[in-house]
Amino acid sequence: MTHSDLSALTVTLCDMAAPAVMSTALKTLDRVNTRHPWSHGEVYAPLVLHHARRVVAAGGTCAVDVGCGTGRLLERLASVVPQVIGIEPHAQSAALATHATGDLPHVTVRHAPFGPLPEGSADLVTFISSLHHLPLEPTLEAVRSALRPGGRLVVIGCYRDTPADRLHSWASVVLNPVIGLVKQPRAASSPPPHMRAPTRQPQESFEEVATTMRRTLPGVSIHRGLFWRYVAVWVAPR
Repeated sequence: MTHSDLSALTVTLCDMAAPAVMSTALKTLDRVNTRHPWSHGEVYAPLVLHHARRVVAAGGTCAVDVGCGTGRLLERLASVVPQVIGIEPHAQSAALATHATGDLPHVTVRHAPFGPLPEGSADLVTFISSLHHLPLEPTLEAVRSALRPGGRLVVIGCYRDTPADRLHSWASVVLNPVIGLVKQPRAASSPPPHMRAPTRQPQESFEEVATTMRRTLPGVSIHRGLFWRYVAVWVAPR
């Protein structure tokens, strides 16, 4: 979620809150969020690395990060997985990712839109806040074909907010500025480089995403998380 998206959601919640004091508090939180930006997907990096270690422990050797941005996750995956591939359609982000991983010979960055990977070519495929930029079901089918037996798909995804998500939204609105102040203590005049790529609003609600995933990837585990994200993990049958 970009900070303009976060601002819009904060205003929506503000409109729902009757007391003027609550309205003022939420607007104050929004100002803090704007001055102390941070990437919501990064809070889930330890979870992604956990699954990377599980894959390697089972003999996996290749990880593909789709929508790798400026390469922040690629660098961390490179400490775990023998071969790491990043796919990034945004030219500036791909160039920054290439530079960031230039001294890691087992990391490759591809400036390209996501296309079907060769069948059985990957042991781990990750989408960090990027799957909603792609057609959901065809992309899941492509990943299902690309994963080797025992391989894993890990998605930290975005979804369209609905009334059913209000509890998670409120918790995220309150926690977001706290983490922003910790991760970005100095006020920023503009978003950092890894948060400047164009974004697209998610079209599917959480329930719509979950329904499609459960139909396409039998046995997938999916649940809502904080900071307007869901977590989905699927293990390819052996």
